[in-house]
Amino acid sequence: MIGQALPERLLWRGDTLASAAGRVVMPADVEQELDRVVLALDRDPLPLLLLRPDDFALDASRAFMREVKRTIDDGPGFAIVDRLPVERWSTDSARAVWWLLASLVARPVAQKWDGTSIYDVTDLGRPPGNGVRPDVTNAEQNFHTDNSYNHVPPHYVGLMCLRTAMEGGVSGIVSFATAHEEMRKRHPELLPRLYKPFYFDRQREHAPDDVMTTHHPMLEDKDGRLIARLSHFQVKNGQKLAGVPLDNEGAAALEAFEAILNEPGMSARFQFQPGQMQIIDNRALGHKRTAFRDWPEAARRRLLVRLWLRDTGSRAYNG
Repeated sequence: MIGQALPERLLWRGDTLASAAGRVVMPADVEQELDRVVLALDRDPLPLLLLRPDDFALDASRAFMREVKRTIDDGPGFAIVDRLPVERWSTDSARAVWWLLASLVARPVAQKWDGTSIYDVTDLGRPPGNGVRPDVTNAEQNFHTDNSYNHVPPHYVGLMCLRTAMEGGVSGIVSFATAHEEMRKRHPELLPRLYKPFYFDRQREHAPDDVMTTHHPMLEDKDGRLIARLSHFQVKNGQKLAGVPLDNEGAAALEAFEAILNEPGMSARFQFQPGQMQIIDNRALGHKRTAFRDWPEAARRRLLVRLWLRDTGSRAYNG
């Protein structure tokens, strides 16, 4: 367990977090630069996976995304960027620009075993369960870290909003450092259990003959840094798939931590707007969204475009 003090920058609560924390406004020169990128790609299209920042004149964008990365790494663990002018770009153009900007923070990596590297977060009309990720449903999520069940999860998770739901879909982010310290104060006897392994359901994102679970802690101390890999949902499924009932201490630790994460005022909440980009440190913060009711017309339905970013390991899903 971590013995030293956790960084002050991450010890925030949603109800006391400054309204401007993590907020970054895109300057006009960056927007103009990106307009030129869109025009260039309209003239000479390229597949998205071939796009590299070095192939475009992106001086202003590079400086801006360095500021965004500093906001995440040296600030509250997240950045919300206002905003891309998606109303005057095609969906393909917005995806391309998002890919290029995110690539200036860290390298995009595969989000599925088949190599899918850009991922639409939208309701596909199926209930969550083994093989169906909650992010393609309209159901409420628990706080989690993306890809908690993989060997090498992404360091950063980025979302760019194209369309919002008719009702609901409020996003929330929470600091694991704050929740960790609350666990230490209230449940010191249970906190060590979160540093011991649980079985996680791999969501069938693996080779057909591979094992269906991973086995690792929820919390780790890596060189004095708190690293979280959280998914209550995947642990419940993972223990069942492994045929190993969750021990009483593990169940109690999960419930206590979950209760802290969901306490009123613990998380910061916001409603995405079209063109906004959010990038979070997937090792330091958990995120979720509430259930939502979508528009009946397919062309209006809620759509976020997700990227996973990581500069270590390979680009492949397993890292």
